[in-house]
Parts: sequence; C-alpha cells; structure tokens
Amino acid sequence: MNALIPIEYYSRLFFYVTFIGVLIAYFKLRGSNNLFRSSLIHYLLVYALILYLGFRPVSVFFGDMGSYAMIFESYKNGYDGIYQQDWGFEWFMKNTARFLPLDLFFLLVAFIYVFAHYLASKRLFKDNWHYAFLILISSFSFWSYGTNGIRNGMAAALILLAFSFEKNKPIALALALVAASFHQTMLLPLAAYGLTFINNNSKYYLWLWFVCIPLSLAAGGLFEFFFAGLGFNDSRLSYLTDGNVNDDDFASTGFRWDFLLYSASAVFSGYYFIIKKQFQDVWYQRLLNVYLISNGFWILVIRANFSNRFAYLSWFMMGLVIVYPFLKGDFIKDQPRILGMVILIYFLFTFLLNVILA
Repeated sequence: MNALIPIEYYSRLFFYVTFIGVLIAYFKLRGSNNLFRSSLIHYLLVYALILYLGFRPVSVFFGDMGSYAMIFESYKNGYDGIYQQDWGFEWFMKNTARFLPLDLFFLLVAFIYVFAHYLASKRLFKDNWHYAFLILISSFSFWSYGTNGIRNGMAAALILLAFSFEKNKPIALALALVAASFHQTMLLPLAAYGLTFINNNSKYYLWLWFVCIPLSLAAGGLFEFFFAGLGFNDSRLSYLTDGNVNDDDFASTGFRWDFLLYSASAVFSGYYFIIKKQFQDVWYQRLLNVYLISNGFWILVIRANFSNRFAYLSWFMMGLVIVYPFLKGDFIKDQPRILGMVILIYFLFTFLLNVILA
C-alpha cells in the first residue's frame, strides 16, 4: 500500500477520504429523521483504516515515527537499556522487537490505536457506534497522534476504552494503568476522573473552566513555571518554560484564541445538554467534567511551547463530549440532521488546518 501512494500525499489522502465519509453521513442524516444503523461497510472501514495507518511508509516524514523506528531496531539488535520514562511503552517495544519486524510493529500500534477507538464507540453506542467513531477520527489530532505522537495516541485511546468500562472497574483500572505506563501525561485526565467521584456537578467545573481564561490572561507565565516546578520528573514539562520556539505550527505564539474557540465547542455542547436540556447521565457528566478539568489546565499554560501536547490531554475525548447526547436522547427538533451538520462543521476545522492551511 505504501508503495502505491507518494509519501507527500499519504496524510492528505486520509483527510480527503474522511471528508467523503463525513459528507456521506451528512447527506444521509439530512435526508432522514432517523439515525441509520451501522452496516458491514462501517466495519470494513475500521480495518481499512488500521491497514492504511499501519502500513504507512516508515519515515521521519511522519515526525517521531523515525525515532520510534530507530529505537525499535536497536532493541531488535540487542540493546537492553531504557530510552524513555514511559516504562510500559518501553516494555511493549522491547518485547515486540523480539518477534516482529518493524513494519508489523507499526501495524500492531495502529491496530491498538484504531481498534480501541472502535471498541469504545461500540460499547457506548451499540448499533450507532459509527457516528462516534466517525467524529473521533475526524478530530483535529487523530491522525497526528496515530502517526507522530504514537505513545500519547495509544495511551489516550486506551483511556477512552477504560472510560467505556466504567461499570467493570477491574478492566477499567487495568486499562487506565496501562495507558499511564505508556504516557505519564495521562495521569492528568485520570486524576480528573477520580475527582469526579468526589464531586460530579458539572456546574462547578464549567465555572472552573471559564475562570481559567482570565487567570491565564492575567498570569499565564506564573502557571507555566508553577507546573514545571512541581517535580514530576518528566522532561515533557520542560515545554512549559522552554523559550526555544521552532517553526512548528503549534509552537508558542501567545494566547491561542482560535484553539480556545475550538475547545469551547465541546464546553458549549456540555452546557447546552446538561444545563439547558437537563440531560441526566452520570457517565456523560463524568466525561464532560474530565474534559473541563484537563482543558482548563491547558488554558492555564496555553502560551507554552508546543501547548498542543497539553491540549491533547482533553482534545482526545472532545468528539465524544459533543456527540454523546445526540446518540443517547432526543432533545432537538430534526436531531439527526443537526447531528450531521455538527459532524461536518467539526471536521471542517480539522480539514482547514491539516489540508488547506498546511
């Protein structure tokens, strides 16, 4: 597959095909007052995505993929040290290097990443899982964290899957621990999740999210140095105070109102359904509150270099925050049509930044 598609078009093809899928869903929902059920084609698309993502060319063109390839090959050649602080992912690489070639390693990574999104969607929405899956893969960071930030992407996918097992605490806990061992930053949404068992009132967390904006505007630099100095022994926190900004689109460029507005779409969705429509669903309230806490943390450090890496700690669940009420209740006139429009608009932001402005 990777020999047939020039590497410079590989990512763009994913976005164009996803755009077609979003448009098909939009026009189907626009012409019907009912949600259409998943079919065989939706399952085939899941596995096609796994193959397309997993068999992409091994290249630095996909960012950190080149570094992961070098580490994997060094393990295959007998290296027994530790490259990263995320011991779970290191153990995963070391042991798969014993029996898998490099291309199948990346296929396995893609399978875990994509299948975890599918399984979480399936568990939460049964026959309507494909809407949740579609909005998750339409998310701004889905592709980049499946090809570049591989450890973080796998960890976030496992967190979503852990959340879907809320009624089965042993499985949820096991998945959460694996996710945190793959990428330590997942401890933030996990800590937020634990906090919701103390207080799960979304009104408080909505206020907290809004308060983070003026706090960041007034004293953003203080928060960056404060969090960087907490002593988590994680080199990723150096982004908070590192002034060496490169040409990356997400390097520090001040207060990012564009990404704040993007994040606010999920906040508005949660506010609308929980506060205005009185949507009573403990799981959804918990998910929204985790999002608000994690996204609020990002707002406080929004000026930091590569702040998108902190934004991802909330963005990975953003699609579910938006789509969940649409698939669990009947709140709006012509709700299926509105859902189609929401998915389309949500993806247009992704398409704008990853294709048109890239």
